[in-house]
Amino acid sequence: MGFLVRKRGFLAPLLLALLLVQRLSAVVSALNYTSYRQVSSMRLERIQRHLDKINKPPVMTIESPDGDIIDCVHKRKQPALDHPLLRNHKIQRDPPERPRVKMLKEDDKTKKSNVEEGVIRGSWQMWHRNGTRCPKGTVPIRRSTAHDVLRSKSLFDFGKKQAPISLARRKDAPDVVSANGHEHAIAYTGSSQEVYGAKATINVWDPSIQVVNEFSLSQIWVLSGSFDGSDLNSIEAGWQVSPELYGDSRPRLFTYWTSDSYQATGCYNLLCSGFVQTNSRVAIGAAISPVSSYTGNQYDISILIWKDPKLGNWWMGFGDNTLVGYWPAELFTHLANHATMVEWGGEVVNSRANGEHTSTQMGSGNFAEDGFGKASYFRNLEIVDSDNSLTAVQSISTLAENINCYNIKSSYSNEWGTHFYYGGPGSNPLCP
Repeated sequence: MGFLVRKRGFLAPLLLALLLVQRLSAVVSALNYTSYRQVSSMRLERIQRHLDKINKPPVMTIESPDGDIIDCVHKRKQPALDHPLLRNHKIQRDPPERPRVKMLKEDDKTKKSNVEEGVIRGSWQMWHRNGTRCPKGTVPIRRSTAHDVLRSKSLFDFGKKQAPISLARRKDAPDVVSANGHEHAIAYTGSSQEVYGAKATINVWDPSIQVVNEFSLSQIWVLSGSFDGSDLNSIEAGWQVSPELYGDSRPRLFTYWTSDSYQATGCYNLLCSGFVQTNSRVAIGAAISPVSSYTGNQYDISILIWKDPKLGNWWMGFGDNTLVGYWPAELFTHLANHATMVEWGGEVVNSRANGEHTSTQMGSGNFAEDGFGKASYFRNLEIVDSDNSLTAVQSISTLAENINCYNIKSSYSNEWGTHFYYGGPGSNPLCP
């Protein structure tokens, strides 16, 4: 299936009104989910008003073979700049100062380049397989639909992580809150150091999800603030499978941010104002392809998050030196200065829909001890220090709430540096 490219035209106000009515009617008639059948016209109108705010007028539209609609939006019209704190924000034109990489030994350099070559060649995004790109001066934004909003609990909850119910945990533990049904298998740094970024290469799989409102993700967290209060700052990026958010079971590149412990600020991807996109080739929220297979080919993506020492914005890099965009420093309180902790690993939602532990998989769906080609991994864990240098992580702590459901095992090698395998199947005889 190829790509369909359309230029944007101009419609008269009357025609726009007619199209809106048709769109709302189509939504009502096309919905198949029982919980969607009673949707009032007033609610649909509210949803459409919200969609009109986040779906900016495109210069060009690209239809992906997986069904996504990618809108090429002028970079100065993107949702980020609607944020009250960014009204006077000027998009950073000068490229950030990239973290310096320490030189590798020749033998290690050869090994590392071979691994990265496979990643660049194999794992990218589906929407531009035939080379179609958004024009210069625009950014690709995955279009949201009324179906996307209706799958969420409410319009307010659309594109947001669930706020924690309980923040009780060890003082030195990372941002792990299992009381709201979230379970983790993660590695993390100590909480006493100043951190200015983090990097890892993440194995990509397509874990199965039991019910629509559960998800499975693998990501980096860059954190600062109070873990037992309401001022936690978090910047996050990785891949996730979320039927509720995207309407399918494909692994997708995602970002997230919050400055108040997931209460009111922040969101996934570009579903609210905040993250400033600068790249015309990477669509946040778009599917990653291909994915790894059991004992078969393995695919991974590299993600780097770091604070630009000149302007203070937190930048995201994807793959081999591709700048995606940045979280402006104005969005944050604690992260306006630096981070105090980094986490790497997996997270799932366990809703216990049938009174039993979910069978939603984490990573590949296999336990850490199964190793390469079977279990999912994070490799080459690095942090950015105060000198804007990437440094290999020397020691990490690991944590999993229920090792009979999902677990994690860390290790070290010359080629992969500090790395770990993680994941699991969820429900099994030892995980009821």
